[in-house]
Amino acid sequence: MNRPKIFLIRLLILAAAIILLGSCAWFPAAQESPYRLAASWGEKGNGPGQFNEPTGIAVGSREVFVSDARNGRIQVFDFNGQYIRQFGRSDEESSELGRPMNLTIANDELYVADYWNDRIQVYALDGTYRRSIGTSGSGPGEFNAPGGVAVAANGDLYVVDFYNQRVQQLRADGSFIRQWGMTGEIGIRAGQFNYPTDVALAEDNTLYVADGYNDRVQVFDQNGDFSHKWGGPFAMNIFGPFNGWFATVTSIAVGPQGNIFVADFYNDRVQKFTPQGTFLTDFGTEPAGPAHTTIAVAVSDDGTVFVADYDRHRVQKWETN
Repeated sequence: MNRPKIFLIRLLILAAAIILLGSCAWFPAAQESPYRLAASWGEKGNGPGQFNEPTGIAVGSREVFVSDARNGRIQVFDFNGQYIRQFGRSDEESSELGRPMNLTIANDELYVADYWNDRIQVYALDGTYRRSIGTSGSGPGEFNAPGGVAVAANGDLYVVDFYNQRVQQLRADGSFIRQWGMTGEIGIRAGQFNYPTDVALAEDNTLYVADGYNDRVQVFDQNGDFSHKWGGPFAMNIFGPFNGWFATVTSIAVGPQGNIFVADFYNDRVQKFTPQGTFLTDFGTEPAGPAHTTIAVAVSDDGTVFVADYDRHRVQKWETN
């Protein structure tokens, strides 16, 4: 066999090996069984227990808090879906909710990303209004449609600032500390954002950002330095329906074992990953259902997963098999 043919064969073998390795990295197999749908509740409406496009969810020790976005309120249920109370609709402008989005519970308080009012609203878990953080704008400590918030043990807030294309870190009183991303500038490189939607903190203060329209998750270490990212090839705004890929990330949550749960909106599913971004499993609504169902995710201490089902105007409860 002559030298050019040997070279060609070796080149073909190398190409095949690269494709095989790439397929393992870009199309990973599930390492865990999917969850099962254990219960669901809600329907479209404005009465108790009804929703009009729920967009956020958080879980306390015994209760589930749901952003009932177009009804401008928070509704509270027990883990079996029994309605308990609601709040956020008020005659006082300071405590009124516009379009509540992703939610966080910290220090026995509920933090609400109030998208239309450009602020973070804080309530006691019984619904008593406590305070507001932030005003409209693009300066330090100002927001243009905040979509999600996380709270550190020391009270610092991490807020995704949707139209300002950034994540801000603020003190508990709202004073500015720092930000990630360039204000008003979209980018696909590490540390840049394309309409970020939510944020979550691990126990060690590792920061996970749902980089919404970049179809990826970005991770920053305890010092605020970029650590890693995942979502499609090179995590550079390539969307798709495959394992580990996204089609608009809208919510992110850290589970009790430290695993990361991501609401994959246009793929109508939740995906579960290790903190390093290794794909574990996914689950979602039945294929015959409507689109745009999985918009927000929260995980209880026992590992039960709760999902805000946007298009069906309901809440889903998922458990392991």
